[in-house]
Amino acid sequence: METLKIEASIDTPTVLFDFEKGYFELSGKSYPEDTLEFYAPILEKINEYAINPKEKSHLVFKLIYFNSSSYKPILDLIRKMEEIKNMNKFVTIEWQYKTGDTDMKEVGEEFAEVVTVPFSYATF
Repeated sequence: METLKIEASIDTPTVLFDFEKGYFELSGKSYPEDTLEFYAPILEKINEYAINPKEKSHLVFKLIYFNSSSYKPILDLIRKMEEIKNMNKFVTIEWQYKTGDTDMKEVGEEFAEVVTVPFSYATF
């Protein structure tokens, strides 16, 4: 699969999904006007990847902000990583947040509570 790279806009995050390396990153802000339109192709690609994933997959969130309509597609990505983990693959999720942004850290902790994938936390 070819790498999926979407440059950030004012209201959408940078997306870097390197399927060959099993490395997936969303960074920046996520409050697209049409959340479904923005995230549908991203979720489609991760679903394709999940058919035959690499032995190791690493999902990184480095979000400064996301709105409530972005919550579900973010959760869908996390749940897809759990499906991959359940295929006896090694999966990690790294939740990065701005130093001092305890609200964003807590959101990551809430996501971690609904899946069995190990989360790590870091500041930037």
